[in-house]
Amino acid sequence: MAREFVLPEVSEGVTEADVSEILVAEGDSVEANQVVVEVETEKAVAPVEIPFAGTITKLHVAAGDTVAIGAVLLTVEPSEGGGDAKAAADAAPQKNEVPTAANTPAETAAPADADGARTGDYDTSADPFDGVRPEGSPTPMSDLPEGAYDVVVLGGGPGGYPAAFDAADRGMKVALIDENPKPGGVCLRVGCIPSKTLLHVAKLLHEVEEAEQWGVHFEKPTIDLAQLREFKSGVVNQLTGGVSQLGKGRGVEIIEGRGTLTGSNSLTIKGPKGDERELHFGRCIVAVGSQPAVPKIFDIGDDRVMDSTGALELKDVPEKFLVVGGGYIGLEMGSVYAALGSKVTVVEMTDGLLPGADRDLVKPLQKRIEASFDRVLMNTKVESLKATDAGIDATLSSADGETTETFDRVLIAIGRRPNGKTCGVETTKAEVDDRGFVTVNRRMETADPNILAIGDVAGEPMLAHKATREAKIAVETIAGEDAVFDNRGIPAVVFTDPELAWVGLTETEAKRDGIKVTVSKFPWAASGRAQTIDRTEGLTKLICDPDTGRVLGVGIVGANAGELIAEGTLAVEMGAVAADLAETIHAHPTLSETLMESGEAVFGQATHFFKKKR
Repeated sequence: MAREFVLPEVSEGVTEADVSEILVAEGDSVEANQVVVEVETEKAVAPVEIPFAGTITKLHVAAGDTVAIGAVLLTVEPSEGGGDAKAAADAAPQKNEVPTAANTPAETAAPADADGARTGDYDTSADPFDGVRPEGSPTPMSDLPEGAYDVVVLGGGPGGYPAAFDAADRGMKVALIDENPKPGGVCLRVGCIPSKTLLHVAKLLHEVEEAEQWGVHFEKPTIDLAQLREFKSGVVNQLTGGVSQLGKGRGVEIIEGRGTLTGSNSLTIKGPKGDERELHFGRCIVAVGSQPAVPKIFDIGDDRVMDSTGALELKDVPEKFLVVGGGYIGLEMGSVYAALGSKVTVVEMTDGLLPGADRDLVKPLQKRIEASFDRVLMNTKVESLKATDAGIDATLSSADGETTETFDRVLIAIGRRPNGKTCGVETTKAEVDDRGFVTVNRRMETADPNILAIGDVAGEPMLAHKATREAKIAVETIAGEDAVFDNRGIPAVVFTDPELAWVGLTETEAKRDGIKVTVSKFPWAASGRAQTIDRTEGLTKLICDPDTGRVLGVGIVGANAGELIAEGTLAVEMGAVAADLAETIHAHPTLSETLMESGEAVFGQATHFFKKKR
């Protein structure tokens, strides 16, 4: 009897994905756990495995389709002895999940009384190994060549350098290997820091325009790109130089070069001049990060087609700028170029920007984006790019048909790919999945007792602050402590204007998973501080357990949401209840009061906003 194979969950919070490649055809025989389709989210490309064997009788999707989680991909005639689909799926390795409120049902996440809900009731019975157990014990240092390091950290980003520093602080002999003269990784050099530097400038330019409404008039700003690039580079150099000084002060040996593992206790380093050396270690922390994902159809060999790294170089301000992808990278960089004077067009395959966020939080941001960008095209796909003397010809398709337009520059911003297949992990017992993630448990261990992995290469979400926390866990594990990554919430921030941030369970996830919640919303139009800065479009919301009031999630859109989400993250992490937020005295007038008033509204009424209870 034929069976339908549906798109499984590919990543936490993702409700749909774009089919990038079909790897099978009708009539093909497939084996259990064979990759049959690859799909793209705003973060990465994910292989989809079919959990049972059989013969494909029908394909229900094509490359380029946007498919919802649970939608039918294939119809398959199971082969004899092919096994039960559910049993095979249950037996297959599952993706690592951090025990956050987002994946803990409300009825089990909170105890019966509100006081108990505050106690930080982590599930200590959960297996910290997640099915990944090191095979044997770490190699004794006495068995290694003289001069071997206790710990080598491969990669100097926001996971790598904190790991190296922590290990050195504990008295270990540590080497930190990075390809760049100064460590800092993508985040400091070509990611978080330079992009936020430029976004600050973009915000300033917006404020100059807004001041007209308040009776303050300026001359039209002029942009000195060379000076702006110098400012950005100065910030980067200051921070990366500071990391180097901090490392050297701790006695960390910082080695410039590309490190490649050659076994469970050794690696080679290729220096900037091509010289090679071998290095031995007791334990290695792999923190090699990720890189921008650029599909082959967009890789046309023209530097006018850029990834995020190229866009941050700010070579010029193109008149017409196309952004492929409506995720956080595309919107942030689009905001920078729009503020500098480009006519920005954003193309998004799905029907909404920032697919992982709640729609009511996205709405104020989208309204402002549509006002500052030239166009925002939903349900639209870029079919091809072609370089010409006049620019880059982009063929766009939607329900209205196909059109070809010419742009001066194009930014590909559809996510990032982990670098797990680039550093020799395959020479050890550690495993790398098809996407390039190194498989780890919640102690950041791999199947090789000498190899650990953290950061982007160790799984989603690919966020710098997650990597930094994992660095601490990895070093504690090496030190023999009872360490486990058990954080409930990992905040996500989009640094547009307005900013958008969320942590823990979202309202969308609660509806999807059938989790009963109480949702409290406080509009910023009722905030005195929001009125004083003329930014009343914001919204603060709490997602709470309906019985205990425990805070399961927080979402904020508005000015400085990235700073405000810290209180929400603490509330989720500590198992706080809404009353804790409501009864904590918040300084007046501040935007932080919106969290207090949201807490008041969970079971009563917010002081400055009235909504009749049903």
